[in-house]
Amino acid sequence: MINKEIIEAFSALAKEKNIDRTNLSTIIEDIFMTLIHKKYGEERENFSVIVNMEKGEIEIYQEMTVVDEVVDPVEDIHIDEAKKEYSDLETGDPYIKILNPDGFGRRLINTAKQHMVQKIRDIERQSVFDEYSSKIGEIVVGNVHQIQRDQIFINAASGAEFIMPKSQQMPNDRFRRGETIRGIIIDVELSSRGPEIIISRSDDLFLKRLFEKEIPEIEDEIIEVKAARRVPGDRSKIVVYSSDRRIDAVGACVGMRGSRIQSIVRELNGEKIDIINWSDKPEILISRALAPAKPINLYIDEDRPYVVAVFEDEELPIAIGKNGQNIKLASSVTEYTIDAVKKSEYEGVTDITLYLDEIPGISVKYIETLGKSEIYTATDFLNTDRADLLTLKGFGEKTVDKLITIVTNAVENQETESVESEEESEAELQEVENN
Repeated sequence: MINKEIIEAFSALAKEKNIDRTNLSTIIEDIFMTLIHKKYGEERENFSVIVNMEKGEIEIYQEMTVVDEVVDPVEDIHIDEAKKEYSDLETGDPYIKILNPDGFGRRLINTAKQHMVQKIRDIERQSVFDEYSSKIGEIVVGNVHQIQRDQIFINAASGAEFIMPKSQQMPNDRFRRGETIRGIIIDVELSSRGPEIIISRSDDLFLKRLFEKEIPEIEDEIIEVKAARRVPGDRSKIVVYSSDRRIDAVGACVGMRGSRIQSIVRELNGEKIDIINWSDKPEILISRALAPAKPINLYIDEDRPYVVAVFEDEELPIAIGKNGQNIKLASSVTEYTIDAVKKSEYEGVTDITLYLDEIPGISVKYIETLGKSEIYTATDFLNTDRADLLTLKGFGEKTVDKLITIVTNAVENQETESVESEEESEAELQEVENN
């Protein structure tokens, strides 16, 4: 029987594509409804299809009305014709006609098979999209399939395809076709070509997930990763905390003779990783985060939060790091804006720190825009290149000139006030000594 052949053919195709029986029944029903509409017209609603996968049967029913005069042969059946099967029928009664799938012909059946292939492809795409949408933030593994200038394509063992844009690659990544690589899923989009699964090796979360995979204590929730920030391929800082006093969080992450951390460093192409032991005391956490440099003093404003870190002159370049990496990473993992200064240049920094929101004449709009670029103080502002200020939204030539004048005057006024205050203090002290 042709209907059994159809189900067997469709079942074989569905099995190959891992489509379950429930979905297959729905697909076949939809396909035959499409065939019905092609044969009888889109507007027809008097047909129904039932697929019995167990028996291998396709049942097609045409609902008609018994009439004395046939107007529409698709919806009407003459009473004489109807009584041949059911003698007790009368005009106006409903009549159910059972259609044989053979009646659609081989050509339409082949069209149905093609239609099913498309349906299965759609289900596969949706299935892949649903599966990997739930895996955003997880590490995946695949083999490099194709390398393009702006992106590479990676095949997963499951048959899915990952895309890694150039912006999500590490600067020192070098890939070859067939090479196995790991990355973290950061986005999944459903396009006309199917699901696009975007992965990254440069994202901060990739570092955190690598630690979770390599350090059993993190998976067991004995050690917690408080923060992780990276300059991909160059340097990173990760803050860890142990809820068990008997376990050294940093030591556990490093492993015996560095075995655990080295596997992560190899995965990241030699990226230097600073592991920081978390503390609830800001001065301790900030000092640890600034390693390998050691501050000799910290002046912390908890409200901002803002820190001035004082270093020995020769230590300042180490504290700042190449291209400012060390101090930017330290600021990011501690959530404190850190300014590093030389000991020789430091003179009452806590007394002369002037915040932009304390200066009259600067609107909140400009203060918020500057804050997004981590420019909070008068010193930050005056040390920022004019060209960089002009790139900020709403900052034209006249605005920058005006702000420079306002900030410069405010700094000069505060320095004058500071000198006068010191002179008054010295005069009062002298008067006390004279008396």
